[in-house]
This record gives sequence, structure tokens and C-alpha cells, in this order.
Amino acid sequence: MTADEVRAFLTRRQVRFNELPIQSGVQFRCATGEIVNVFETGRVSVQGKGTELKRELEAWAGITTSSPPALREGAEGTGRVPGPSEKVFIVYGHDLVVRDSLELLLRRMGLDPIVLGNLTSGGDTIIEKLERYLGSNAQIGFACVLLTPDDEGHVVGKSEEKKYRARQNVVLELGMVLARLGRRRVAILHKESVELPSDIAGLLYIPFKERIDEAGAKLFRELEAAGYRPRRDAL
Repeated sequence: MTADEVRAFLTRRQVRFNELPIQSGVQFRCATGEIVNVFETGRVSVQGKGTELKRELEAWAGITTSSPPALREGAEGTGRVPGPSEKVFIVYGHDLVVRDSLELLLRRMGLDPIVLGNLTSGGDTIIEKLERYLGSNAQIGFACVLLTPDDEGHVVGKSEEKKYRARQNVVLELGMVLARLGRRRVAILHKESVELPSDIAGLLYIPFKERIDEAGAKLFRELEAAGYRPRRDAL
């Protein structure tokens, strides 16, 4: 975790904070009492009372007193396991409301959503960033890909057959995530109005109409099947 990621996290949640330099790192002092220390090594410490924000920050940083769960089987034979923070990767298009709702749902489940758009690029392209964050040492064992009606398209000469489609970059990123994790560890959450990409039958589709909570129960079961331990009271 980096200082940029913590800054974006707090800003997105409209948390007021002061930012101070500390030895080998940065300190974020929240108006609600939480203190987050981010060190150049990537280590993070969270101080303060046991508020909901503190618990979210600890879960996101992978700070836990419990033992990490083991997956029932490796990702398509790779043997990869999620880290102690129960990391779940999120790929999304233009619908930020749905993305934020999914992130919140996963946090309520006690998991650690890793949002592609919030990750530092380090000068990398999107493809390079995906490869880096889904590499063999990333400890990410599951991904949620959001397909939302961000584009419109139709067969050439048949404009009357226009359909809603996900962004092309999201479809590309879906393919990369499938290649990295395997189809049993990728949940494709899609609005019912979206035309699904062709030639990917047999994958894990979870439809919803408008609110991501509609897909919560099925996503919960799939996460359990993948070896995660989501909280039941989140639903």
C-alpha cells in the first residue's frame, strides 16, 4: 500500500485528514481519530479506537490477528492463495456508483477489495499494471469484473439491433484476469441490460438489475467456494 492509495481512499470517503511527514514515510491523521502510518517499505500501521473506518483500513492493509485461510484448490492448478487480508481484485468500467457499492459490499464481508483504478501505475500501461498486481506474488485469489452499459454497439448495417455493451478495455481486462486466476476464481457481475461478450460460455455470471446488493448472496457463495470466509451479516 502506498501513501497515494491511502490518500485516495480517505478522500473518496470524504474523511478529513492532515498529512504529516514521518521518518521513512507519511502519516495521515484523520479528524475522526484514526492515524495511518505509511512507510516507504510498504508497511502500514493503523492506530486509534476500534471504529468502522479503522477496521476498513486494517482490512485493506492486511492487518489481522487471524490466520490466513487456505484455498480449497489452487487457481486452475497454480496453487495460489489469497493473503491474510483476503484480497479481491475489482475491474470496472464507467459506472463508479456500482464500483463503489461493490467495494463497500466486499468490505462489509470483511474482505479486502483491490480497485484497479486506485492502484499506482509507476509509469506502467494498464496491461503492465494488471500483470504487476496479478503476478505470482500478489496474493490475490479472486476477482470481480463489472460489466455495465457504458457503450452502445451493433452489427455493421443493422443499427436497429443496437445493444448496450461494456467498455472494450473491460472485456480485455476480463480476459487477462481469467488467464491469471482461472475461470473458477473470476465473478462476472453484469447489469441485465448488457450484452455479454461472445465465446465465454461456462463462466461465472452474476446478474443484477440496478443495485449490486442484488448479487450479494450469490457472490457470497462463490467466495466461500473459492476458500474465502466472507461475513454472513454483510448481506
